[in-house]
Amino acid sequence: MDFTGMIQTITDFISAHPQWALGVIFILSFGESLAFISLLLPATVILLATGALIGESELRFFPVWLAAALGAFVGDWLSWWIGFHYSHRAVTVWPLSRKPMLVQRGHTFFERWGAWGVFIGRFFGPLRAVVPLVAGICRMPSAKFQLANITSAMVWAFGILAPGALGIPWLANLFS
Repeated sequence: MDFTGMIQTITDFISAHPQWALGVIFILSFGESLAFISLLLPATVILLATGALIGESELRFFPVWLAAALGAFVGDWLSWWIGFHYSHRAVTVWPLSRKPMLVQRGHTFFERWGAWGVFIGRFFGPLRAVVPLVAGICRMPSAKFQLANITSAMVWAFGILAPGALGIPWLANLFS
């Protein structure tokens, strides 16, 4: 199955089974934020498409936003935890072992920006995969990390879902 087919399959599943939507959205956001899976899972585009389903189906914005934010929060928290507990051994695991320059860029970014780097890194594809892991490796205090993590997860989830959820109905009303 190609990338477009995967997006269509998942959005069709969510449309047909809205009772599973929040779980699917949580898993997609979690996978998009977890250091190892995020390099393999193109969830951002799927979540953007899911945003368009809000309002066109039984889905409501707040629960979908909350599921996406919680999935992103848990994914980054687990990445930080892995880095904190396994230190540099974590980057020797595939697929990160195949991307040493990405890990180095994430480390440089984190060293320069600290907690702001955790917040900002969520919004830049490849950095999203490694900055929380690097923050753990660098022993960033949990409370400081979690503050940056939860706030960025809430903003990121809104930014991913709002264009489809709010923009499409607005455009439809504008041109009708």
